[in-house]
Amino acid sequence: QVQLVESGGGLVQAGGSLRLSCAASGRTFSTYVMGWFRQAPGKEREFVGGVSVSGTIRFYADSVKGRFTISRDNAKNTVYLQMNTLKPEDTAVYYCAASSLSGARRLYEYIHWGQGTHVTVSS
Repeated sequence: QVQLVESGGGLVQAGGSLRLSCAASGRTFSTYVMGWFRQAPGKEREFVGGVSVSGTIRFYADSVKGRFTISRDNAKNTVYLQMNTLKPEDTAVYYCAASSLSGARRLYEYIHWGQGTHVTVSS
């Protein structure tokens, strides 16, 4: 079992940056593919990005490619989402999640979820 806790959300102006963190409990963190999702008000939860078990393979949604960077530190049981050049449409609750499937992008492929952290981007 893995428990995930996100942090780092907040209010930022358009064009600004934020770094989200997701701390995991348990000894099995390094065996999971980790992903970030987001859910804007009135919209479905969507995939943002993922990182392989080793951290060497990263994959992103087209909407954030080139602006967001996902990374992980297995020694600290933490995954990060660096968000640059933020836009008002990035406003959402951001969730981290863990999957046992390589390259997972779909909601149902992730089996452990955090509670989310709010990100608001003002114009």
